[in-house]
Amino acid sequence: MLAGFRCLARPRPQSSRPVSRPVSQVSLISCQTRFSSHSPMGAPPSNPRKKVTLGTLRSLHKKGDPITMLTAHDFPSAHVADHAGMDMILVGDSLAMVALGMEDTSEVLLEEMLLHCRSVARATQSAFTYNVLTRKVGDLPMGTYEIAPEQALGTAIRSVKEGRVQGIKLEGGKEMAPTIRRITTAGIPVLGHVGLTPQRQNALGGFRVQGKTSHGALRLLEDALAVQEAGCFGVVLEAVPAEVAALVTRKLSIPTIGIGAGAGCSGQVLVQTDMVGNFPPGRYLPKFVKQYGDVWGEAKRAIEAYRDDVKSGRYPAAEHTYPMSGEELEAFSEAIKDVR
Repeated sequence: MLAGFRCLARPRPQSSRPVSRPVSQVSLISCQTRFSSHSPMGAPPSNPRKKVTLGTLRSLHKKGDPITMLTAHDFPSAHVADHAGMDMILVGDSLAMVALGMEDTSEVLLEEMLLHCRSVARATQSAFTYNVLTRKVGDLPMGTYEIAPEQALGTAIRSVKEGRVQGIKLEGGKEMAPTIRRITTAGIPVLGHVGLTPQRQNALGGFRVQGKTSHGALRLLEDALAVQEAGCFGVVLEAVPAEVAALVTRKLSIPTIGIGAGAGCSGQVLVQTDMVGNFPPGRYLPKFVKQYGDVWGEAKRAIEAYRDDVKSGRYPAAEHTYPMSGEELEAFSEAIKDVR
């Protein structure tokens, strides 16, 4: 692995006369910064956008311009989402499964979420610098906000201060309104989440579509109105009949972000791992997921090609190595003749 280093310019000779050097020599001794071979991929997007703020999201909603949202769980996934022009990036607790190999979202710990939030935040740090901002929102994991509003506020503050996100998302409807109000009153933006709430899957009888009956749809609307009244800037509607989601969206003054809730929502969110196809064949995908790529297949093809090249001796080739002059090589060979 190449360590990063800074090339230092040679000192000037102690003479009052200017020293002239060929351009090639000047360029060689110019100060240059070299980076580690694993330095962050921090190049700014080629087409910088204006910052995405809460005001931007409200403007998009008012104009009827759909809001794009995608999950990210680490630096590379956030980096590509930011460059691709997402309006919002969600550090979802789905990282429990797609990044940490857990069985469900209930297993992930706050400290783990904070670690991944910081990683995602670093990917969009250059976006701030280059006048591009993808709004980052972090999920509060199960067990970190349900006990009392004060507990939730403490967790939200940690998410902003330590996780460096700009807002938080928490699941629940009417029962979570006091908690949401406590957090938003403290000045922290909250994205609500009603319908299918994965952290409460056991209480819901598993991953089931919500609002399929008139009674269920009314309860969903009540939940959405409650989180809106509590101060949420938006609300995720998950696994809800499209017609119900569209009607609920019309009743709200804040944007809805659909996931398995049809095109009548104000915006859409998907789990990045699902939509880019970064998983082996045979993995179950929810009905609402559209797979836009085959990252797994392409990565596997490239890794297999690398394996084959190493096994056959085709890699590394001469162009992948660093040269040494024949004179220096001969001197080195002579110097080690007696080395045992």
